[in-house]
Parts: sequence; structure tokens; C-alpha cells
Amino acid sequence: MSAKKTNVSARRERSTHHATFVIERNYDASPAQVFAAWAEPAAKARWFVGPDEWEASDHELDFRVGGRESVSGCAAGGPVHEYDACYQDIVPDQRIVYSYDMHLNETRISVSLATVELKPAGSGTRLIFTEQAVFLDGIDNVAERERGTRDLLDNLGAELQRTRA
Repeated sequence: MSAKKTNVSARRERSTHHATFVIERNYDASPAQVFAAWAEPAAKARWFVGPDEWEASDHELDFRVGGRESVSGCAAGGPVHEYDACYQDIVPDQRIVYSYDMHLNETRISVSLATVELKPAGSGTRLIFTEQAVFLDGIDNVAERERGTRDLLDNLGAELQRTRA
């Protein structure tokens, strides 16, 4: 194996850090519209993306209980980030529960359980996103994960506005 593909965690002391965070958002869209943005592959591929400099591979989504979702990508010349999820529970227009792991250059850096709750709020939707994670070997951390999730939920809001226009 080349030096660039060396197991990242082999150079670090083994550790675990458990963390939970909750993000709440209000969207001017119905629970059915918000749910569809998570469930429909073309819609999710438009908002579930990295920063502008990000180069992503194909986004695969099989949105059903037991179905999988995967995407990988990197900044030019940077390490490859891989996201692999499995849907555990889906209640249309109300709840999505999935587990996922993240890899950095083929090294697992975290394992998470995420819950998306959709609640009617006036003419819109209150989304409550809860993630329970274990970060492995000090490679990733809760502050970065929460920041990235906030960015994704901002993207979701922009997608919902775009589709309403």
C-alpha cells in the first residue's frame, strides 16, 4: 500500500469520543415537501453536497427501510471522504432514522445514528435533526460534524425555496 493510502488511524492512538447534537430548523414547506427532498434521489443529490470546492462521486440512494445511501468526494488533491448509510426506520412525512459511517481514505472515522423528525409548524415544517455519534481515534470531532450538518440543512432550505419558486 502506498504511503498516501496508509491507514490513517495506524499513526494515532486508538480512542473513542461519544457526542450528541441537535439542530432545529423551520422551513416554509409542508412536511411532505421536506420529506420528498430527503426521499427523492434527484432532489437529495442537489442539496446533499459538500462545499463549492468539493468533487463528489455518484450519489446512490435506495430510500427504504434497509436501503442504503452512499457518496464520496474530496477537495482537489485532498483525502477522500466516504459516507455510507443504512435506513433503519421511515415514517412518511414524519420521521427518518438512519445509521451511517464516515471514512477518510478508507479509514473509518465515525459511526452515527441520525434521526430526522418533521413536525407541522403553521404552514411550514419544523425539522429536528438529532445525531448520536462515536468519533474514532481523534480524526474527526463533533464541532466539525455539526458545522457540516448545519451547512447541509442550509442547502436543504435553499433547495426547498428553489422548488417553491
